[in-house]
Amino acid sequence: MPRRGSRRGFPTWEDALQQYLCFKQAQGLKQSTVRSHAEVISLFFKRHPYAWEGGSKLKKAVYAFLGEKIKPATYNIRLAYLSSFFKWCLREGIFTENPVEGFKKRKAEGRIVSLDIDTLRRLVNLPDRSTFTGLRDYALILLTLDTGIRPSEAFSLLPEDINLRSLEVYVRADNAKTRISRTLPISPATAEAIKQLLQARHPAWGDGVPVFCTQDGTPLNRYTWSDRLEIYSKRLGVKIRPYDLRHAFALWFLRNGGHALALQRTLGHRDLTMTKVYVALTQQDLKEQHDLASPVNAILPRRHRVRKIPPERR
Repeated sequence: MPRRGSRRGFPTWEDALQQYLCFKQAQGLKQSTVRSHAEVISLFFKRHPYAWEGGSKLKKAVYAFLGEKIKPATYNIRLAYLSSFFKWCLREGIFTENPVEGFKKRKAEGRIVSLDIDTLRRLVNLPDRSTFTGLRDYALILLTLDTGIRPSEAFSLLPEDINLRSLEVYVRADNAKTRISRTLPISPATAEAIKQLLQARHPAWGDGVPVFCTQDGTPLNRYTWSDRLEIYSKRLGVKIRPYDLRHAFALWFLRNGGHALALQRTLGHRDLTMTKVYVALTQQDLKEQHDLASPVNAILPRRHRVRKIPPERR
Protein backbone atom coordinates (compact mmCIF):
# COMPACT_ATOMS: atom_id res chain seq x y z
CA MET A 1 0.00 0.00 0.00
CA PRO A 2 1.52 3.37 -1.00
CA ARG A 3 2.64 5.71 1.74
CA ARG A 4 0.58 8.75 2.64
CA GLY A 5 1.20 11.46 0.09
CA SER A 6 2.40 9.03 -2.59
CA ARG A 7 1.93 10.45 -6.09
CA ARG A 8 1.88 8.25 -9.21
CA GLY A 9 4.88 6.06 -8.54
CA PHE A 10 6.78 8.64 -6.49
CA PRO A 11 6.37 7.95 -2.74
CA THR A 12 7.87 11.30 -1.76
CA TRP A 13 8.61 14.67 -3.31
CA GLU A 14 12.31 13.87 -2.92
CA ASP A 15 11.89 10.90 -5.28
CA ALA A 16 10.12 13.05 -7.85
CA LEU A 17 12.69 15.82 -7.51
CA GLN A 18 15.58 13.46 -8.24
CA GLN A 19 13.85 12.21 -11.38
CA TYR A 20 13.09 15.79 -12.43
CA LEU A 21 16.73 16.87 -11.94
CA CYS A 22 17.88 13.96 -14.12
CA PHE A 23 15.45 15.20 -16.76
CA LYS A 24 16.88 18.75 -16.58
CA GLN A 25 20.43 17.41 -16.83
CA ALA A 26 19.45 15.43 -19.91
CA GLN A 27 18.19 18.69 -21.43
CA GLY A 28 21.70 20.08 -21.13
CA LEU A 29 21.24 22.57 -18.29
CA LYS A 30 24.37 23.75 -16.53
CA GLN A 31 25.11 21.97 -13.26
CA SER A 32 24.80 25.23 -11.35
CA THR A 33 21.33 25.81 -12.82
CA VAL A 34 20.25 22.28 -11.92
CA ARG A 35 21.41 22.93 -8.36
CA SER A 36 19.38 26.13 -8.26
CA HIS A 37 16.28 24.21 -9.32
CA ALA A 38 16.93 21.71 -6.55
CA GLU A 39 17.41 24.43 -3.93
CA VAL A 40 14.16 26.25 -4.71
CA ILE A 41 11.99 23.15 -5.02
CA SER A 42 13.48 21.61 -1.87
CA LEU A 43 12.90 24.84 0.03
CA PHE A 44 9.25 24.85 -1.07
CA PHE A 45 8.50 21.31 0.10
CA LYS A 46 10.50 21.61 3.31
CA ARG A 47 8.46 24.63 4.30
CA HIS A 48 5.21 23.05 3.09
CA PRO A 49 5.58 19.24 3.37
CA TYR A 50 1.86 18.58 2.95
CA ALA A 51 1.90 20.22 -0.48
CA TRP A 52 2.86 16.83 -1.95
CA GLU A 53 -0.65 15.59 -1.21
CA GLY A 54 -1.89 17.88 -3.98
CA GLY A 55 -5.26 19.55 -4.35
CA SER A 56 -6.08 22.49 -2.10
CA LYS A 57 -3.06 21.84 0.11
CA LEU A 58 -0.73 22.26 -2.85
CA LYS A 59 -2.39 25.49 -3.94
CA LYS A 60 -2.35 26.87 -0.41
CA ALA A 61 1.36 26.08 -0.12
CA VAL A 62 2.15 27.77 -3.43
CA TYR A 63 0.22 30.89 -2.42
CA ALA A 64 2.09 31.06 0.87
CA PHE A 65 5.50 30.42 -0.70
CA LEU A 66 5.12 33.02 -3.43
CA GLY A 67 3.33 35.40 -1.06
CA GLU A 68 6.33 35.80 1.22
CA LYS A 69 7.91 39.24 1.49
CA ILE A 70 10.71 38.72 -0.99
CA LYS A 71 12.38 40.78 -3.68
CA PRO A 72 10.87 40.66 -7.20
CA ALA A 73 13.98 38.89 -8.51
CA THR A 74 13.64 36.16 -5.86
CA TYR A 75 9.93 35.84 -6.59
CA ASN A 76 10.61 35.46 -10.33
CA ILE A 77 13.20 32.76 -9.74
CA ARG A 78 10.86 30.81 -7.48
CA LEU A 79 8.04 31.15 -9.98
CA ALA A 80 10.16 30.00 -12.91
CA TYR A 81 11.55 26.92 -11.15
CA LEU A 82 8.23 25.88 -9.62
CA SER A 83 6.50 26.33 -12.97
CA SER A 84 9.06 24.14 -14.70
CA PHE A 85 8.78 21.44 -12.02
CA PHE A 86 4.98 21.36 -12.00
CA LYS A 87 4.82 21.25 -15.81
CA TRP A 88 7.01 18.16 -15.62
CA CYS A 89 4.74 16.75 -12.91
CA LEU A 90 1.75 17.22 -15.21
CA ARG A 91 3.44 15.32 -18.04
CA GLU A 92 4.35 12.52 -15.62
CA GLY A 93 0.76 12.34 -14.34
CA ILE A 94 1.81 13.25 -10.80
CA PHE A 95 -0.60 16.19 -10.57
CA THR A 96 -3.68 17.05 -12.60
CA GLU A 97 -3.05 20.79 -12.74
CA ASN A 98 -0.26 23.31 -12.51
CA PRO A 99 -0.79 25.37 -9.31
CA VAL A 100 1.29 28.30 -10.59
CA GLU A 101 -0.47 28.60 -13.94
CA GLY A 102 -1.60 32.17 -14.49
CA PHE A 103 1.04 33.67 -12.19
CA LYS A 104 3.06 36.44 -13.80
CA LYS A 105 6.55 37.71 -13.15
CA ARG A 106 6.98 40.82 -11.07
CA LYS A 107 8.60 43.82 -12.66
CA ALA A 108 11.39 45.45 -10.72
CA GLU A 109 13.52 48.46 -11.50
CA GLY A 110 17.04 47.40 -12.27
CA ARG A 111 19.61 48.07 -9.61
CA ILE A 112 22.00 50.62 -11.07
CA VAL A 113 25.56 50.15 -9.90
CA SER A 114 27.76 53.08 -10.77
CA LEU A 115 31.29 52.74 -9.45
CA ASP A 116 33.58 55.70 -10.06
CA ILE A 117 37.09 55.27 -11.42
CA ASP A 118 38.73 56.19 -8.12
CA THR A 119 36.84 53.40 -6.32
CA LEU A 120 37.76 50.89 -9.01
CA ARG A 121 41.39 51.98 -8.91
CA ARG A 122 41.49 51.50 -5.15
CA LEU A 123 39.84 48.08 -5.48
CA VAL A 124 42.37 46.89 -8.04
CA ASN A 125 45.22 47.89 -5.72
CA LEU A 126 43.88 46.01 -2.68
CA PRO A 127 44.75 42.34 -3.48
CA ASP A 128 48.10 41.16 -2.12
CA ARG A 129 49.79 39.97 -5.31
CA SER A 130 52.60 38.31 -3.39
CA THR A 131 50.15 35.46 -2.66
CA PHE A 132 48.39 33.16 -5.11
CA THR A 133 44.96 34.14 -3.77
CA GLY A 134 45.71 37.84 -4.07
CA LEU A 135 47.13 37.42 -7.57
CA ARG A 136 44.03 35.46 -8.58
CA ASP A 137 41.72 38.14 -7.17
CA TYR A 138 43.66 40.86 -8.96
CA ALA A 139 43.50 39.04 -12.31
CA LEU A 140 39.81 38.19 -11.92
CA ILE A 141 38.88 41.77 -11.04
CA LEU A 142 40.78 43.06 -14.06
CA LEU A 143 39.24 40.46 -16.37
CA THR A 144 35.70 41.31 -15.26
CA LEU A 145 36.26 45.06 -15.55
CA ASP A 146 37.87 44.50 -18.95
CA THR A 147 35.24 42.22 -20.47
CA GLY A 148 32.09 42.15 -18.32
CA ILE A 149 32.36 38.35 -18.19
CA ARG A 150 29.89 36.64 -15.88
CA PRO A 151 31.44 35.21 -12.69
CA SER A 152 30.31 31.67 -13.53
CA GLU A 153 31.86 31.96 -16.99
CA ALA A 154 35.14 33.20 -15.55
CA PHE A 155 35.25 30.35 -13.02
CA SER A 156 34.96 27.84 -15.88
CA LEU A 157 37.88 29.16 -17.94
CA LEU A 158 40.70 26.68 -18.55
CA PRO A 159 44.30 27.61 -19.47
CA GLU A 160 43.62 26.64 -23.08
CA ASP A 161 40.78 29.19 -23.23
CA ILE A 162 43.26 32.04 -22.75
CA ASN A 163 45.24 33.28 -25.75
CA LEU A 164 47.80 35.71 -24.39
CA ARG A 165 49.37 36.31 -27.78
CA SER A 166 46.17 37.43 -29.50
CA LEU A 167 44.81 38.99 -26.28
CA GLU A 168 41.61 36.94 -26.28
CA VAL A 169 39.54 34.88 -23.86
CA TYR A 170 37.24 32.19 -25.21
CA VAL A 171 33.96 31.45 -23.40
CA ARG A 172 32.79 27.98 -24.39
CA ALA A 173 29.16 27.39 -25.27
CA ASP A 174 28.86 24.82 -22.47
CA ASN A 175 29.88 27.44 -19.92
CA ALA A 176 27.98 30.42 -21.35
CA LYS A 177 24.62 31.27 -19.78
CA THR A 178 23.00 31.58 -23.22
CA ARG A 179 24.76 28.44 -24.52
CA ILE A 180 26.40 30.56 -27.23
CA SER A 181 30.19 30.74 -27.33
CA ARG A 182 31.98 34.08 -27.69
CA THR A 183 35.50 35.45 -27.84
CA LEU A 184 36.34 38.42 -25.63
CA PRO A 185 39.23 40.79 -26.35
CA ILE A 186 41.34 41.73 -23.34
CA SER A 187 43.83 44.50 -22.67
CA PRO A 188 47.59 43.91 -22.31
CA ALA A 189 47.38 44.69 -18.58
CA THR A 190 44.76 41.99 -18.06
CA ALA A 191 46.75 39.53 -20.16
CA GLU A 192 49.86 40.21 -18.07
CA ALA A 193 47.94 39.61 -14.82
CA ILE A 194 46.56 36.29 -16.14
CA LYS A 195 50.04 35.33 -17.36
CA GLN A 196 51.45 35.85 -13.87
CA LEU A 197 48.59 33.83 -12.39
CA LEU A 198 49.24 30.93 -14.78
CA GLN A 199 52.93 31.01 -13.91
CA ALA A 200 52.06 30.79 -10.21
CA ARG A 201 50.07 27.57 -10.64
CA HIS A 202 51.29 24.45 -8.86
CA PRO A 203 53.36 22.22 -11.20
CA ALA A 204 51.17 19.24 -10.32
CA TRP A 205 48.01 20.91 -11.57
CA GLY A 206 46.88 19.69 -14.95
CA ASP A 207 45.15 21.61 -17.73
CA GLY A 208 41.81 20.59 -16.27
CA VAL A 209 42.27 22.88 -13.27
CA PRO A 210 40.48 26.20 -13.96
CA VAL A 211 42.48 29.39 -14.34
CA PHE A 212 40.64 30.98 -11.42
CA CYS A 213 40.82 28.36 -8.70
CA THR A 214 41.61 28.19 -5.00
CA GLN A 215 45.17 27.78 -3.72
CA ASP A 216 44.42 24.04 -3.48
CA GLY A 217 43.46 23.84 -7.15
CA THR A 218 39.74 23.40 -6.55
CA PRO A 219 37.25 25.39 -8.66
CA LEU A 220 36.29 28.84 -7.43
CA ASN A 221 32.58 29.42 -6.80
CA ARG A 222 30.27 32.40 -6.36
CA TYR A 223 30.20 32.07 -2.57
CA THR A 224 33.97 32.19 -2.19
CA TRP A 225 34.23 35.06 -4.66
CA SER A 226 31.49 36.98 -2.86
CA ASP A 227 33.34 36.50 0.42
CA ARG A 228 36.57 37.79 -1.13
CA LEU A 229 34.87 40.91 -2.48
CA GLU A 230 33.21 41.41 0.89
CA ILE A 231 36.65 41.61 2.48
CA TYR A 232 37.76 44.23 -0.05
CA SER A 233 34.45 46.09 0.34
CA LYS A 234 35.02 46.55 4.06
CA ARG A 235 38.46 47.99 3.39
CA LEU A 236 37.08 50.27 0.70
CA GLY A 237 34.02 51.38 2.61
CA VAL A 238 31.99 50.63 -0.52
CA LYS A 239 29.78 47.55 -1.01
CA ILE A 240 30.86 45.66 -4.13
CA ARG A 241 29.27 42.41 -5.29
CA PRO A 242 30.56 40.11 -8.05
CA TYR A 243 28.00 41.31 -10.62
CA ASP A 244 28.74 44.96 -9.75
CA LEU A 245 32.01 44.64 -11.67
CA ARG A 246 30.03 43.51 -14.72
CA HIS A 247 27.77 46.54 -14.30
CA ALA A 248 30.82 48.78 -14.02
CA PHE A 249 32.26 47.44 -17.27
CA ALA A 250 28.97 47.97 -19.11
CA LEU A 251 28.46 51.52 -17.86
CA TRP A 252 32.01 52.67 -18.57
CA PHE A 253 31.92 50.95 -21.97
CA LEU A 254 28.98 53.16 -22.94
CA ARG A 255 30.34 56.26 -21.25
CA ASN A 256 33.55 55.96 -23.24
CA GLY A 257 31.74 55.71 -26.56
CA GLY A 258 31.27 51.96 -26.91
CA HIS A 259 28.49 50.82 -29.25
CA ALA A 260 25.41 49.17 -27.75
CA LEU A 261 25.52 46.29 -30.27
CA ALA A 262 29.15 45.60 -29.43
CA LEU A 263 28.26 45.65 -25.75
CA GLN A 264 25.43 43.18 -26.34
CA ARG A 265 27.77 40.67 -27.94
CA THR A 266 30.46 41.20 -25.33
CA LEU A 267 28.08 40.68 -22.43
CA GLY A 268 26.58 37.63 -24.12
CA HIS A 269 22.99 38.88 -24.24
CA ARG A 270 20.58 37.43 -26.78
CA ASP A 271 19.11 40.80 -27.71
CA LEU A 272 19.42 44.52 -27.04
CA THR A 273 16.42 44.56 -24.72
CA MET A 274 18.36 42.80 -22.00
CA THR A 275 21.41 44.95 -22.65
CA LYS A 276 19.41 48.15 -22.19
CA VAL A 277 18.05 46.93 -18.88
CA TYR A 278 21.43 45.74 -17.68
CA VAL A 279 23.24 48.98 -18.45
CA ALA A 280 20.57 51.41 -17.29
CA LEU A 281 22.27 54.75 -17.01
CA THR A 282 22.17 57.01 -13.99
CA GLN A 283 20.26 60.29 -14.11
CA GLN A 284 23.55 62.15 -14.28
CA ASP A 285 24.52 60.14 -17.36
CA LEU A 286 21.20 61.06 -18.99
CA LYS A 287 21.68 64.72 -18.15
CA GLU A 288 25.15 64.73 -19.66
CA GLN A 289 23.89 63.00 -22.80
CA HIS A 290 21.06 65.51 -23.05
CA ASP A 291 23.45 68.45 -22.76
CA LEU A 292 25.51 66.98 -25.59
CA ALA A 293 22.68 65.89 -27.89
CA SER A 294 19.79 68.33 -27.48
CA PRO A 295 19.14 70.28 -30.73
CA VAL A 296 18.12 73.29 -28.63
CA ASN A 297 21.80 73.88 -27.93
CA ALA A 298 22.32 74.34 -31.68
CA ILE A 299 19.15 76.32 -32.32
CA LEU A 300 19.57 78.64 -29.37
CA PRO A 301 23.23 79.09 -28.36
CA ARG A 302 23.72 79.25 -24.61
CA ARG A 303 25.11 82.82 -24.67
CA HIS A 304 21.85 84.07 -26.20
CA ARG A 305 19.55 82.54 -23.58
CA VAL A 306 17.77 84.90 -21.17
CA ARG A 307 18.73 83.82 -17.69
CA LYS A 308 16.46 86.19 -15.80
CA ILE A 309 13.47 88.21 -16.98
CA PRO A 310 13.49 91.82 -15.66
CA PRO A 311 10.41 92.67 -13.51
CA GLU A 312 9.15 95.30 -15.98
CA ARG A 313 8.96 92.66 -18.77
CA ARG A 314 6.99 90.08 -16.81
